[in-house]
Amino acid sequence: MTDDYYRRLANGVRQPDPTLGKRPEKAVVEPVPAAPQPLRPEPEHHAKPKRQRVILADPRQASRALRSRVELEEQTSWGKLLIKDLVKVQLRTALLLALLVVVVFGSLPVLFYLLPGFARVTLAGIPVAWLILGVLPFPFLFGIGLWYNRLAERHERDFVDMIEN
Repeated sequence: MTDDYYRRLANGVRQPDPTLGKRPEKAVVEPVPAAPQPLRPEPEHHAKPKRQRVILADPRQASRALRSRVELEEQTSWGKLLIKDLVKVQLRTALLLALLVVVVFGSLPVLFYLLPGFARVTLAGIPVAWLILGVLPFPFLFGIGLWYNRLAERHERDFVDMIEN
């Protein structure tokens, strides 16, 4: 960087711009060569594109959704009722699936009591009762958990759709 951008003298004072206060010279305009012809000829008439109305947002829907959110945030009686209904639906789903688990696991001792021969059956040297009680509950409970999760998410999506619509 040998050139001094600001044209400073040895004592640190900047030289004035040499063009300062002078009239600019007339600009020389050079002719531009003609543009090359396009490869395919353009059609003679240009069809105007069909006009379309663009609607960015429906104000009626926004105000209704905003009102519902405000009701929920301020915890008005209507907002509390909506939340209470969501909690009821979630609780009912949880209790029904818990009842299913209790019925399935509660029926196993009854099955072994009523069918004593079934308790003595072996599979690859392992009693079937042990396999049923020690291995099968885990995939069953995992499946019930997935089912509950999907149902809970569906209830929440329905709740949000109801609020926004």
